[in-house]
Amino acid sequence: MAGHSKFKNIMHRKGAQDKKRAGLFSKLSREITVAAKMGMPDPDFNPRLRAAVNAAKAQSVPKDNIQRAIDKASKGDAENYEEIRYEGYGPGGVALIVEALTDNRNRTATNVRTAFAKNGGNLGASGAVSHGFERLGLIEYPGSAGSADTVFEAALEAGADDVESDDDSHAIWVAMENLHPVARELEKTLGEAEGVKLAWKPGIKAEVGEDDARTLLKLIDVLDDDDDVQTVWGNYEIPDAVMEKLS
Repeated sequence: MAGHSKFKNIMHRKGAQDKKRAGLFSKLSREITVAAKMGMPDPDFNPRLRAAVNAAKAQSVPKDNIQRAIDKASKGDAENYEEIRYEGYGPGGVALIVEALTDNRNRTATNVRTAFAKNGGNLGASGAVSHGFERLGLIEYPGSAGSADTVFEAALEAGADDVESDDDSHAIWVAMENLHPVARELEKTLGEAEGVKLAWKPGIKAEVGEDDARTLLKLIDVLDDDDDVQTVWGNYEIPDAVMEKLS
């Protein structure tokens, strides 16, 4: 297992997402609906749905919203969402993977391509950057779940492969096939996770300077604002000193 790193720079800053709560609720609800439609509408028998519901609860999505999202799928009222992955390069040559759930492939592709083009990046073909990432399971806990050592020991005991901790969060990495079994084990000691999902972990991180970081974060903000975009993954690492200047 590895030690600690600034995982907050791998995914986009949660603080920015908090300012867009309505949009975040919509994205979480969409994932719930898709998960419920793909399997049973009962979280106890549908690991993806259970993970989606727990993620929604962690962001304080009201119970009524969660139930409505499940009911849309079980009643056949849901749109037909398609899971699509886009890959490209951001400012400074940073590799980005954009995951979307969309009911209109052409609209989403146009929006993502435009976002890259207007913010110092360029969209690539499928597989352009994903070879530099590993597809793994990711279990996320807030910093309040315990100290780095406590979480490390719990993760080791549960069968995780790697842990990255900072003051704000803990990221626990597992093999894809072990994601839900390990998450269930961790619940016994750490409680419900903030997030349980499949993720893209970069093999090598690229440190980004101030100018590129400013444009990169703008690009990610534009992508995050798109209702169809669920998650933006990247191999960038922004030094704390640079983040402080940009905050």
